[in-house]
Amino acid sequence: MSAYKDIVELSGLWILVLLLVGLPLYGLLRRVPVYETFIEGAREGFDVSIRIIPYLVAILFAIAMFRASGAMEMLVETLRAPLSAIGFPPEVLPMAIVRPLSGSGSAAVLVDIQAQHGTNSVITQIAATIFGSTETTFYVIAVYFGAVGVRKTRHAVAAGLTADIVAIVLAVYVVQWMLG
Repeated sequence: MSAYKDIVELSGLWILVLLLVGLPLYGLLRRVPVYETFIEGAREGFDVSIRIIPYLVAILFAIAMFRASGAMEMLVETLRAPLSAIGFPPEVLPMAIVRPLSGSGSAAVLVDIQAQHGTNSVITQIAATIFGSTETTFYVIAVYFGAVGVRKTRHAVAAGLTADIVAIVLAVYVVQWMLG
């Protein structure tokens, strides 16, 4: 198992290097003005970020109220037995709930889980995998769809939540299989 972990870590490093070096080189070979294109994209990203601030504030406020009220802890305790029965660690339920709503909120949940269970625990690894393999579905729909004026989001919500649920379930079982 140690050799497998070493191979995964080494390939992750090489993939990162290939992305950081390979994409700009590919652009240069295709005669794309890489720096100018990057600056143009950064400018557009800044404009979008200004438009999405009200949506972001609303989502972050709702998540903070849910956590501060104690409702998250009550939900975890209520679902502890059924989740444990199906092999789903109840400690990662807050990540599964918050991740589709907010990236920064789920980052805070991940930090909390890491502080409680340690960096190398299976619980933290599952939460980190959920963080990396799911999307902030409601955030994307509220912010980006709202910024461009898309109002009919029914199919996007269904597709996004289906992908999130599959990723969460797979994260739990794959991490337990690999590290548990």
